[in-house]
Amino acid sequence: MSQIRENQNPQNQTPNETARQGVAPSPEKDPAEWVTGDEPMTGPQASYLQTLAQEAGEKVPEGLSKVEASKMIDELQDRTGRG
Repeated sequence: MSQIRENQNPQNQTPNETARQGVAPSPEKDPAEWVTGDEPMTGPQASYLQTLAQEAGEKVPEGLSKVEASKMIDELQDRTGRG
């Protein structure tokens, strides 16, 4: 009987392992198409946005939606070289 080692199980592969095997990652969805895009930004978005804004010398407006936060993150990543 052959045994499959845990790290050989496709379900336990990391994204990098999957990519090396030629499996494309899920494409990013345009924030404008998000069903929940008008909801308030998430905690992780707010935290990362605050970090980027501080590096860029910007202030984060209050009350951003998920979509607005995502767009601002993209813009600040480009400006700070973190993107």
